Amino acid sequence: MTQIETAKKGIITREMLVVAQREEVEPELIRREVAAGRIVIPANIHHIKIGSLVPMGIGRPISTKINANIGNSVLASGIKEELQKLEVAVKYGADTAMDLSTGGNLDEIRMAIIKESPIPIGTVPIYQTVKNIDPDKMTLDDLLWNIENQAKQGVDYMTIHAGVLLQHLPLISKRLAGIVSRGGSLIAHWMVKNRKENPLYRYYDDVLAILREHDVTISLGDSLRPGCLADASDEAQFAELRTLGELTIRAREAGVQVMVEGPGHIPFNQIQMNMELQSKYCHGAPFYVLGPLVTDVAPGYDHITSAIGATAAAYYGASFLCYVTPKEHLGLPNTEDVKQGVIAYKIAAHAGDVARGYKNARKWDDELSKARADLDWEQHFHLAMDEETARKYRNEDLAVNAEFCSMCGPKFCSMRISKSIKEWNVYEEISEEELTQIHK
Repeated sequence: MTQIETAKKGIITREMLVVAQREEVEPELIRREVAAGRIVIPANIHHIKIGSLVPMGIGRPISTKINANIGNSVLASGIKEELQKLEVAVKYGADTAMDLSTGGNLDEIRMAIIKESPIPIGTVPIYQTVKNIDPDKMTLDDLLWNIENQAKQGVDYMTIHAGVLLQHLPLISKRLAGIVSRGGSLIAHWMVKNRKENPLYRYYDDVLAILREHDVTISLGDSLRPGCLADASDEAQFAELRTLGELTIRAREAGVQVMVEGPGHIPFNQIQMNMELQSKYCHGAPFYVLGPLVTDVAPGYDHITSAIGATAAAYYGASFLCYVTPKEHLGLPNTEDVKQGVIAYKIAAHAGDVARGYKNARKWDDELSKARADLDWEQHFHLAMDEETARKYRNEDLAVNAEFCSMCGPKFCSMRISKSIKEWNVYEEISEEELTQIHK
């Protein structure tokens, strides 16, 4: 049985226990929310058997999670480089990783990543489907074979573009950027070329049967997500979202865990509305958003433009944030880009959890603030999200034990001055009578 089927029978699995321990909540809460479809635990039975996977949960009732996209292209990178990216992603706190490789021996790359990965691995099976064939000539059997092949390898969740339909395609005619989803564009082109409905929609039950057998979580791909602010919140996006809501119900009924993917590029003032509509249309399924980017004018800095949107998304309803690196829209990320993307999104996820009052999220901030006020640099570094960078910046100018930083120096260091005031107990020493005289 899958996690959702087991949960519906009132049984708490080992994976649910691990998630409950990591989240510091009662196991029954995790079981109940998995049964309801509001939490998913991406844990392919084969990845569990390999022994590398540490189960984790995604859903609104628990902490916000982040994904790091890795994977090569036909132009660059190999197994060694992708394993290095995975190592960096895990080191700096990614909760999952997606292997989006499109070049080389995809099965070999994917298996190497799964065997090494303590975090769930996701894929987009259509990439391998079209790698060596004419995309216009792919068949249902081609799609199903690749889905099953990757499920047998141990992929924990898969992006399946089943929600884009022929009737949606005329809605993109007024778009500035058209279809920016790689998988979505391949499916759309196939439909137009063959004058047939999306096979992943028509034969959705066959897809679900494969995923259920291996307990692969389906991540319903948003083929028509907006790829620029001009296309945000249009009818094409929401028409597909309503279809994804239908597919969410069907996946749950089939015993398959399901989450839903979302935009994309959205003006800041539209983020709340988008999060609320997804929850309404998709029946509380975990929402997995790419950013969203809140402006289009900062290539090279889109880890920042998207982290701004991701913080708002986490506050208003997203459960899962797909990172964006500085290389977005420009090239294939390297290990440093992966690090920058992960850190930006750890900040966004944590800030979202603090803002929504998630249990114990603020505790981390308060502990670091105390270390800062106490001028306890070692504890300050230890609690920092990126200890190495914090220590590096500090040590560029001063010894660690100096009770000030190079921006202020000893004379102007407010923390040092404030600490000395506290040590004098001046507030306790000034009597009410003395204060009265001072005010006169």
